[in-house]
Amino acid sequence: MKFVSEELVNQTIEELSADPELYGMCVQSLLQEQPNIIAYFFQEDFSLLTEAEHEYLLYLLIVIWKSIQKEEPSAGRLSQNAIGRMDEQNWEQLKDVKKGKFRERVDPFFVDYPQEDLLAFVEDALVHDEEEEERKVSNEGREYLFVALKSIIDAFHQLPALQN
Repeated sequence: MKFVSEELVNQTIEELSADPELYGMCVQSLLQEQPNIIAYFFQEDFSLLTEAEHEYLLYLLIVIWKSIQKEEPSAGRLSQNAIGRMDEQNWEQLKDVKKGKFRERVDPFFVDYPQEDLLAFVEDALVHDEEEEERKVSNEGREYLFVALKSIIDAFHQLPALQN
């Protein structure tokens, strides 16, 4: 997969912010075009998330997916198997990280990562901004969202190799 830049991610965010109807259309497109992603997010593991966290996860997923589509319009459909493998690998890697704050725990994921800007978008979206009145994601939910979204990015990045 081609590199998805921070500029492209920001452009996607601006487009979604400028047209509220576009977000709804993107959700419908995602449901039709990527049913395995939706199935992944409705696993039992995600039942621990609050409704607000589920909504935020969907928003972040839409931003990632639309950004990838802009760079790779012919990106194919992800399989449950591909997503599951990436999910397992990411949880294993996170398990190997010793205790620390969230940013310290996810730092190893950035080493030689081919989609660094997309991953930085995820990390930044999950860190509590001191200016916000309330947190979008709980401390507990943060790791789930990070691993889930990184797993989707990974599966898209490896899609051509996984289709062979």
